[in-house]
Amino acid sequence: MAVGVFDLFSIGIGPSSSHTVGPMRAAAVFAEELKASGLLAGVASLRVDLYGSLAATGHGHGTMTAVLLGLEGFHPELILPEEVEERLASIAETGTLNLAGAVPLPYGVKDMVLRPLTVLPRHTNGMTFTVSDAGGQVLHSATFFSVGGGFIVREGEEDAAQQELDASKEELPLPFRTAAELLEHCRSTGLGISDVMLVNEKASRTEEQIREGLLHIWSVMEDCVATSLKRDGVLPGGLKVRRRAPDWYDRLKKESSRPDGEGQDEDFYDQKYWQEWVNLIALAVNEENASGGRVVTAPTNGAAGIIPAVLFYALHFAPGMDQAGQEDRDGVVVKFLLAAGAVGVLYKEQASISGAEVGCQGEVGSASSMAAAGLAEVMGGTPAQVENAAEIAMEHNLGLTCDPIGGLVQVPCIERNAIAAAKAINAAKMALWGDGTHRVSLDEVIITMRETGKDMSSKYKETAMGGLAVNVVEC
Repeated sequence: MAVGVFDLFSIGIGPSSSHTVGPMRAAAVFAEELKASGLLAGVASLRVDLYGSLAATGHGHGTMTAVLLGLEGFHPELILPEEVEERLASIAETGTLNLAGAVPLPYGVKDMVLRPLTVLPRHTNGMTFTVSDAGGQVLHSATFFSVGGGFIVREGEEDAAQQELDASKEELPLPFRTAAELLEHCRSTGLGISDVMLVNEKASRTEEQIREGLLHIWSVMEDCVATSLKRDGVLPGGLKVRRRAPDWYDRLKKESSRPDGEGQDEDFYDQKYWQEWVNLIALAVNEENASGGRVVTAPTNGAAGIIPAVLFYALHFAPGMDQAGQEDRDGVVVKFLLAAGAVGVLYKEQASISGAEVGCQGEVGSASSMAAAGLAEVMGGTPAQVENAAEIAMEHNLGLTCDPIGGLVQVPCIERNAIAAAKAINAAKMALWGDGTHRVSLDEVIITMRETGKDMSSKYKETAMGGLAVNVVEC
């Protein structure tokens, strides 16, 4: 199927869409194949090989535990945080994995084969699952690639998948792969960018289903923030990074109390603290992601805080929103996410949203660009202004490396989301002060991002072999 808004915004668990969500999804697919083929009962042993970036930073990203959960039959969009904790505790205590939820096998994290220096041709995030019978005969084997944002591709099916994608795009009413094509649809139909995306989404869902689905996505983002604000202490993983969101929230409530001294109303947000609120939302989401909590890939887990933070800004600080009713606010959410999704399609189609493939410019940069487009759209921007906002945001994230300390999605990832959210807001404001004409197109910037990613040393692409990952002592 053509990439849609619900592919780019999917519910999963932290800390990484490419290293946690994708591997879990691939493992679950493999387990389901065993069940469907009738081979499950004959399985006596299991082997998991992790390659490249998955092996290099898998421990910090929760890759191995995600694979175990997937092999038990759990999917990232359905599993609950309490189920994660319960099953992992059981596997660690008993040393037994329930393959596809049915066949107990002695298997755990320590049994996985790590090949950090071996990069398979298709993508650095490769993994192979193999099961054998009691005599050592291989019953089934499959290799998958986690290509960013929770998307997975199976080895040997890349061409077929691309052909299916191309065919499904042709069935869309207003197909587009480039920003130029998207803008041409807007010009010829008189529709906005979010409207074009809505027309295409309606090819597979009703308008009410789209609306309800996007509002649910926003509710999960809000729940993620609320959960994070209740947590204290330090983040897991050994870096001893202190959670800041709860303390910041308490301080902001005091600092931004009403001018009449009556205290902080739930719907009152002092305009002079807009950036502090944006910072808070981004930090809260990414601290929850770093904890392995429930988040929305937007379009990845590592960049999950940017779009919620900028959408929060749109709902609470954009002109006129202080007078808006709930129906109007819901409309803003839907329009924002559709416009952001349209820009996300461009990055997914023309470049990459995988930090292991193009560096953090593909994650944080793409999210910042998407958020800028969403904000410009709901603030009344023309299609040209929305495209300009997306271009500005990515242009100033070009070359951003992915070098998390200890392979954990904490430093610099958490603060980076807050900085990128502010960039997105500024990009939207700059674009809205112009008339939409600009020298560099969004397509040119996306292609540049892709080429920059190809040229970037592998040390700076989620391998923990360069940058902050080697220059900062972990403990």
